Amino acid sequence: MSSYFTDLAQQFIDGKWRPGTGSWDIIDFNPYDGEKLASITIATVDEVDEAYRAAARAQKEWAGTNAYARRGILERALRLVEEREQEIADVIIAELGGTRLKAAFELHLVKEFLRESVNLALRPEGKIIPSPVDGKENRLYRVPVGVVGVISPFNFPFLLSVKSVAPALALGNAVVLKPHQNTPITGGTLVGKLFEDAGLPAGLLNVVVTDIAEIGDAFIEHPIPRVISFTGSDKVGRHVATVCASHFKRSVLELGGNSAIVVLDDADVDYAVDAAVFSRYVHQGQVCMAANRVLVDRSLADEFTEKFVAKVRGLKAGDPRDPETVIGPVINSQQAESLTSVVEQALAEGATALLHGTTEGNLVQPSVLTDLPASSALLQQEVFGPVAFLVPFDGEDEALRLVNDTPYGLSGAVHTGNIERGVAFAKQVDSGMFHVNDGTVHDEPIVPFGGEKSSGVGRLNGETTLEAFTTTKWISVQHGRSGFPF
Repeated sequence: MSSYFTDLAQQFIDGKWRPGTGSWDIIDFNPYDGEKLASITIATVDEVDEAYRAAARAQKEWAGTNAYARRGILERALRLVEEREQEIADVIIAELGGTRLKAAFELHLVKEFLRESVNLALRPEGKIIPSPVDGKENRLYRVPVGVVGVISPFNFPFLLSVKSVAPALALGNAVVLKPHQNTPITGGTLVGKLFEDAGLPAGLLNVVVTDIAEIGDAFIEHPIPRVISFTGSDKVGRHVATVCASHFKRSVLELGGNSAIVVLDDADVDYAVDAAVFSRYVHQGQVCMAANRVLVDRSLADEFTEKFVAKVRGLKAGDPRDPETVIGPVINSQQAESLTSVVEQALAEGATALLHGTTEGNLVQPSVLTDLPASSALLQQEVFGPVAFLVPFDGEDEALRLVNDTPYGLSGAVHTGNIERGVAFAKQVDSGMFHVNDGTVHDEPIVPFGGEKSSGVGRLNGETTLEAFTTTKWISVQHGRSGFPF
């Protein structure tokens, strides 16, 4: 077992590693074999307060630090990830059941986002804006928001923590990070250790491992953070947004999805099958952008279905440490039970199981279902696991109606032999992201990432990250003398 699970099973507050003072422990388990990885005494409301106050104290000096010096910290953090890549991959595999392929994918993206954060440190620019008043000069400064609270999920915890933490720090903010209870090391204290070793001054990044059963809304209600960056379910995101709004603070919400991959009548079937299988089953389907629904023109449905089921049947499920494994465990027993219930509900509603995966512990084998009634609520919701719904359609208009028939609007893809036909289709989809002749799962460091409808509010990556973690300040200078009416 990695030393990370012993050395980092603590809170990280104001540059000090220390146990929490809560009355109970979060137990960190390996979701594949049930091995106990770590035990972390939770942080209390008082410790959340200490973390935010430490962040506020450290941030003022950090905001005044030369941007090139801030950039240097990010460069060192990137080098440390490169040096420790294999160790971190092992932690990802152990703590969240990620396969070796998934760990490599996540680490690749982490490095790309750190590289972009290095550049982001130098990106803020001011403006001189004309004034209708004689002698007046209007200066517009872009300044850090101050302190950012980050709440990260369990599915890509290292990436989705770094994706907010690194740019927020690069732009002159301090951060308090709360990882998901199932991934406290990969999504939390590992990030704290990374930046500590990179030379980040004490107090600028704090990590509190805790639970809402202990702290309630204290993390988001606290008066110090001006922005809360949350990645998780739409149900929790709705609550975060409500609390933030009531306290006049900004929220950036990256929430769930119910994406579809659409195969039009002129698509390359073999390529579309490959894209659809990856889009549905990458990391056991525990991806907000995963293709819950696979929509296929009826003229291609038989051929596509046969090839899709055959490819899914060949996906190896089992120990995520095995390089050949494609399907590892889901994160916990509640998730496994929920997915079993989804399949049982679909069958009870009249669906046909083309492939009916079994569940053993947290290992949920892939299922492929079709003939689900159009009225089924299952087609409206996010299914966070290896269950695919195949839905035939008649013509492009019906496909578009089905794609948009969901409260979510995150990602999606369309396959067609005519690229401009695909772009025209994509423009009509109510989503933040859509891809032509590709999969549904993409994230790039300089392209705005985010959703519409119940899939979130705001964007991250590139210039949109700059908007998320800074604010503008108008300072006017009167070089002459203003005239006043009284």
